[in-house]
Amino acid sequence: MKSLSLSSCLRAVPLALLCCFGAGAALAQAPLRTAVDATFAPHAMAKLGGGVQGFNVDLGEELARRLGRKIEIEGAEFSGLVPGLNSRRYDFLIAPVTVTPERAKSLLFTEGYLDTDYTFLGAKSASAIEKLEDLKGKTVAVNKGSNYEGWARDNAAKYGFKFDVYGANADAVQAVQSGRADYNLAGTTVVAWAAKQNPSLKTGYTIKTGLVWALPFRLDDKAGRDAASNALKCMKKDGTVAKLAVKWFGFQPGAEDAAVKIAPGTGVPGTEGYDPTPVTPKCA
Repeated sequence: MKSLSLSSCLRAVPLALLCCFGAGAALAQAPLRTAVDATFAPHAMAKLGGGVQGFNVDLGEELARRLGRKIEIEGAEFSGLVPGLNSRRYDFLIAPVTVTPERAKSLLFTEGYLDTDYTFLGAKSASAIEKLEDLKGKTVAVNKGSNYEGWARDNAAKYGFKFDVYGANADAVQAVQSGRADYNLAGTTVVAWAAKQNPSLKTGYTIKTGLVWALPFRLDDKAGRDAASNALKCMKKDGTVAKLAVKWFGFQPGAEDAAVKIAPGTGVPGTEGYDPTPVTPKCA
């Protein structure tokens, strides 16, 4: 076998290093992969010409820009989002995910970016709900896999109502319009948008939860969560999140709202996975 000369070996080393560095650079520039329920207007919805638009789409695109990355946003049913994240199909979720103690055990969250209260949507001709006891004998339509389905399951017997589960919230709204359900229960922002788009519908009783929507990451991706958290803090600090709320929901968040208030540490205070170490946002 013919042996390599010293000069040949030396020439080969830079080439090998170049290949390694080139692969690393390509990996660093790989797009962030994420997903939303594209029927969850105004957080995410299909747009003419293809693709999706909405509050969370804008939020994700701005987040990626500040992280120096491109982003690929896929539309999927809400019930498939967390399994897709855990299977590494997605790097994180830009879809609205309510932070609960149960979810905080299996997901790593940024701090909240919006308060998430629950509001009932019904026909304008329907009787108003003034208290939860008024739900007795009614049928409530909810989105499969959502926190609203969980609330309905936990409270159906207590308040005497039935609930039907739909794969998309748009189908749950349609159930109200067609008379198959008396009310749709969803996030306040989503319900306000649906009523705005459908003159035959109206918003009703709101359940104050004290909960927030935040960006979920896998438990093993603390670096990704921390980087996104820093960018999100900067987006709150310069008013970007509040401006997106005005654009899509029509209201100006208050100083104590999650869209404005910056958490002292990383994550959602009071939940598992929260890091209380004080953080000073590093903003460009």
